[in-house]
Order: sequence, then C-alpha cells, then structure tokens
Amino acid sequence: MRVVLTTWGSRGDVEPLVGLAVRLRELGADALVCAPPDEEFAVLLARAGVPLVPLGPTVRSVVAGAKPPSAKDAFRLAPELVAARFATLTAAAEGCDALLATGLMPAGARDVAEKLGIRYVLACFHTLGLPSRHFPPGIRPGTPSPQGETDNRALWKQDAERVNALYGEALNTHRAAIGLPPVDNVRDHVFTDRPWLAADPTLWPSQGRTDLDIVQTGAWILPDDRPLPAELEAFLDAGEPPVYVGFGSMAAHAPDGIAKVATEAIRAHGRRVLLARGWAGLAPIDDADDCFTVGEVNQQALFPRVAAVVHHGGAGTTTAAARAGAPQVVVPQIADQPYWATRVAELGIGAAHDGRTPTVDSLSVSLTTALTPETRARATAVAGTIRTDGTTVAAKLLLDA
Repeated sequence: MRVVLTTWGSRGDVEPLVGLAVRLRELGADALVCAPPDEEFAVLLARAGVPLVPLGPTVRSVVAGAKPPSAKDAFRLAPELVAARFATLTAAAEGCDALLATGLMPAGARDVAEKLGIRYVLACFHTLGLPSRHFPPGIRPGTPSPQGETDNRALWKQDAERVNALYGEALNTHRAAIGLPPVDNVRDHVFTDRPWLAADPTLWPSQGRTDLDIVQTGAWILPDDRPLPAELEAFLDAGEPPVYVGFGSMAAHAPDGIAKVATEAIRAHGRRVLLARGWAGLAPIDDADDCFTVGEVNQQALFPRVAAVVHHGGAGTTTAAARAGAPQVVVPQIADQPYWATRVAELGIGAAHDGRTPTVDSLSVSLTTALTPETRARATAVAGTIRTDGTTVAAKLLLDA
C-alpha cells in the first residue's frame, strides 16, 4: 500500500505526519510527505528516512516577518496553496491508495484524491472550528441558545463564508480544469463528515466537542532517540533542573521581551533558565552562568529533566511536556493555544497565564503554581495516562480500510 500525507504549517503540523509515515513504513506500507520546503522540515524528514515532496512556499517566509500575516497576505497565500496542492499532490499521489491531509485548510487535497479515485482523510489536531453547541474553555463564545448552551452555529456559518472567500474561486477553477463540478462550501468539503482527531484524549477530549462523527486516534508522536548536546548535558548536570522557555514557531506572535521577562521571573524563584531560540530568536539577557540557550533539541529527552516548561501552548509542546510529566506554564498567543492553556490548568499539571504578554510579576505568579510539589505530582500522574499508540491506531485505520 502507498499513502501520501500532506500538510502546510509549522513544525507542529509536520512532525506528526512524519511520525505517522514512520509507523506506516514499520507496518509494511510506503508513505511520503508533501510539506513546506523549510530547511528544518527537510532535516526532520531526512533524519526519519521519510521522502519529502516540497509543497508551496516555506512557512518561515510567511510567518517570520516583523508583523503577523495580514488579511491581504492570507488572500494571496490561499490561492497559491490551492495551486500548489493540485500540481504537487496530483503527481505525488499517482498510483497511491490513500491521501491524508492536515494543516492550514488543505483545499485541493480532497479534489486530487477524487480525480485519482483514491481514499481521502482529513485529520486535525484540535476540534476548534468544528460545528458544536459547546465552545471549549478559553475560547470566545458565540450566541447563547434558549437552553443556556453556547451555540457556535452562527460563527460556523460565518467561517464557511470566510473560507469560501479565501479558497472558493481558486478551488473551483482548478476543479473545472480537471473536469470536476464546483463545490459550494469549501470548508465542509475539506473537513468531510468524519474527520480524524490526532490529539490525546486526556489533553483534548472530543466527546461533546463537535457534531461531526469524529475519529480520535490519539496524538501522532515521532519517537526521538537523539542524545542531548554535550554542552546541554553539562549545564543540566551542573545544578538543579532549570525552567525551560520556548515559543516554537511563534515569531511575530511571540511576546515582546519574553526572554528578559521569563529570565527575571525564573530567577526570582531561584531557578536556572533554559531558553529555546525558536523562530522568535530568544537569546540570553546577560552572560550569567545560570542561563543556557539551545536550538532544535530532543524534547522527549529534555523535558523529563526540567523543573517546568514555559511555552505558547502548541499541541506538540503541550503533549510532549505532559508525556514527560513536566509542569507547564502556558502563555497562549493564537488559535487553539488558549484551550491548551485552560486544559493544562484544569488537569492541575500547570498554569494558564492570563493574557498574551506576561510581566515579571504575572509570570512569577504562574510559576508559583507550576513549581509546587503538588503540581509536579499531578503532572507525573497525568503523564501515565498519555497514549503513545496514536500513530499505530491511525496507520491501521488507513491500512485496514
């Protein structure tokens, strides 16, 4: 069996597909990944031995500017990605049995699968945007229903109109070019009635979150056996466990001065500091030996050895920290991150910072919660509930269909 996996998004969108591709290969299938051509993604796939077919522009070129992408940028990017999917996936999926898509609204993927007569699956890493009467905690509510529930169907309809405006013309133009009829609702067409949810059920329970017939597989985790750099090992061994601070691919969205704020707040608790550069380029504020900076690193090996993880609330980082039993402080910035923050607090495995831009005092308050023995004990207990078989579940669903 041959499977094409495709996404366009940050590392949190790409790495799960690599994990699934590796598991498919272990079960005897061939899998390739069509993803953005960012250098770090190419390195990631090469390390796993998974073929990469470049799709669209680099993500860094779109999101790593001085300001977040504008509406004008979105209207320019959307048709570009549609065209890239029709061109790239048509060639990559030739002779394949299935096409699985995720990431930023993958308009064009289902259409290629339809033309080729192969199976199509849409996977997501959270349920935000799916139709439901209930908004998850931390998410802006819609219109209260007569029953007192939160009904997001009005926003669901508005979202469909937004997606149509972004993708509709380009999608239907390309569909017409390959002899397919137009679609009226791009968003529903892409999602299907039975999307997959690649999120851990403890961290993101799906029951009651959507009206769709969702299939929850568990998170797709890529095993990582790389050793930590020798210099980092030396830093870890030189004192008490440090507090890790990282904002991943949050470049323009990272809080202003976060390295300085975090360093001062962590030092106020008598802790050492471990900064992850990420796309925001976090750097030490001085040359004191209680602070160390790392680039891309094996979080599976690192997180069990830190006192806490301060981060933006990406699905991958939240899951990695929870699996490691590391207390968390989530400073959410965009999209699904407020929910991850709220869920961390609900589970008692850390704190949700109130607001996108922490001060030394506000972050110190959150750290006070995260660094208690009770939070550490709870994080250790919850770590034992995090499933590690998500890629196996998903791979077998693909292979056994």
